[in-house]
Amino acid sequence: MTQHRIGIDLGGTKIEVLALGPGGQEMLRHRIPTPHGYANTLAGITALVKDAERNLGVRASVGIGIPGVISPATGLVKNANSIALNGHRFDRDMSEALDREVRVENDANCFALSEAIDGAGADYGVVFGVILGTGCGGGIIVNGTMHSGPHRVAGEWGHTPLPWPSLQEVPGPLCWCGKHGCLEAYVAGPSLARDCDGPGAHDASSLPGRAAKGEKAAIDALARHANRLARGLAVVIDILDPDVIVLGGGLSNMDHLYTGLPRLIPIFAFSDTIATPIKRNLHGDSSGVRGAAWLWPA
Repeated sequence: MTQHRIGIDLGGTKIEVLALGPGGQEMLRHRIPTPHGYANTLAGITALVKDAERNLGVRASVGIGIPGVISPATGLVKNANSIALNGHRFDRDMSEALDREVRVENDANCFALSEAIDGAGADYGVVFGVILGTGCGGGIIVNGTMHSGPHRVAGEWGHTPLPWPSLQEVPGPLCWCGKHGCLEAYVAGPSLARDCDGPGAHDASSLPGRAAKGEKAAIDALARHANRLARGLAVVIDILDPDVIVLGGGLSNMDHLYTGLPRLIPIFAFSDTIATPIKRNLHGDSSGVRGAAWLWPA
């Protein structure tokens, strides 16, 4: 039975709602700043869903992407860099608030699902979706089906160590997860900004423009970033060997990744040839919320 679907993308700074019609067409989209505190977050999401349904005159399925996962062992949120979510029964609380079953998934998995269904990975069997933004994560889609694993951590390559580190990269920066040297602490947006401009920096968006003007610090930082990302993706290829890698998040708009990574990954991957396509996402920063809506199939 076809139905309307509502997707929610819960981020650290904004919550986005998207409504899809029975044919997958976008019907409505809206964003609000993420409220402070867990209870206010629940209330904000509830209001977004109810407002969307009232505007459309329908009752829809609801899927939510979060920057963490629901632990199969405890039923509570774990691994969320939006730490207010951790330790809460978020999926059940939202189901009670909305009086229906609500499906909750990791936001990187939602991104990968969206791009695999009708985005840059639509024509490929195994899609590895990469989020490069405030954090660093990944999602795995196999023949249109999300693979999250029994512990719900499949694709969490951002919290694996930077491969083949140089002496200057050991032990590595302290990650928010409590470990040193996580890939996220090297290749996420704030990490790239700090690598170029020092401890107080957090926004890397100006680096490509500065590099284009010949600024050596920006050129060198982007080169280090591409090299580190290539090392991380080489390990993904060695283990998963996906048919395509799709980049998302704010850093996915940096053109040097699509010229640099295809040349660098073969240096590190364990194969005589590497031809894995590295693609820019098709749906931009709407991919996560679209994937959340697609948690409910037709």
